[in-house]
Amino acid sequence: MNAPSADTTVCEFVMSPNQGERPQGACIDTLLLHYTGLREDALSAWNADPFGEALRWLINPKAEVSSHYIVDLDGRVFQLVAEDRRAWHAGRGSWKDCADINSCSIGIEIVNTGHAGGLPPYPRAQIESVITLCNDIVARRGIAAERVLAHSDIAPARKADPGEHFPWEVLFHAGVGHWVKPVEITDGARLMLGDSGETVSRLQQQLVRYGYGLSVTGAYDEATLQCVRAFQRHFRPMQVDGIADISTLATLESLLAALPEQKPIA
Repeated sequence: MNAPSADTTVCEFVMSPNQGERPQGACIDTLLLHYTGLREDALSAWNADPFGEALRWLINPKAEVSSHYIVDLDGRVFQLVAEDRRAWHAGRGSWKDCADINSCSIGIEIVNTGHAGGLPPYPRAQIESVITLCNDIVARRGIAAERVLAHSDIAPARKADPGEHFPWEVLFHAGVGHWVKPVEITDGARLMLGDSGETVSRLQQQLVRYGYGLSVTGAYDEATLQCVRAFQRHFRPMQVDGIADISTLATLESLLAALPEQKPIA
């Protein structure tokens, strides 16, 4: 397969073999952000060339992983898979009506060692390029702000990227994503692992309404804890513990209130 032209002017194309056809009729309605992370078996290579190590992995057929784009620490952007093709970046996960995220999304890998490497800050030049790339994609594809997501949002039990240090607020003020100012943390009642009842059901219903894949059982189980933790990483990052305190609950309610009104079905 010959490398096609890039879908956007902000990058050049380096083709990954790890891709496939999107299902017929698939709607590209989600933009998913990742960090590349640090593989323990590649520490020395990462230290020498973090971008090169990440890129080599994403174009290695043995890795069976890819993304549509990768953004280097210095802001350079490369496209690895054409947007109309299915990249292998999301894995198992779901969001609202989509249970095959790879088929309905575009994925951006952002070079960062991730939690294994201490979750270092994302450099300004890198974030500026991420913003430019995201704005370009969402404008061309008509992707709704609330469907610009973290990898951890669609797979709370498996993934933590791009992590609680990712500057979602900066992206929002630059026109990317859905966000509200987090409510300050205060003392008060909390929902946590082992709790049950109507208040837990309401929390689960709100998380599901926003998009998280969760069963409404009325029991604050491990799956609920993981969803709350993912929510906190994205929207209330000051404390990521999976406990639904007053701040978490109020931030979730504010976020839901800020969703665009759904048009009635004719």
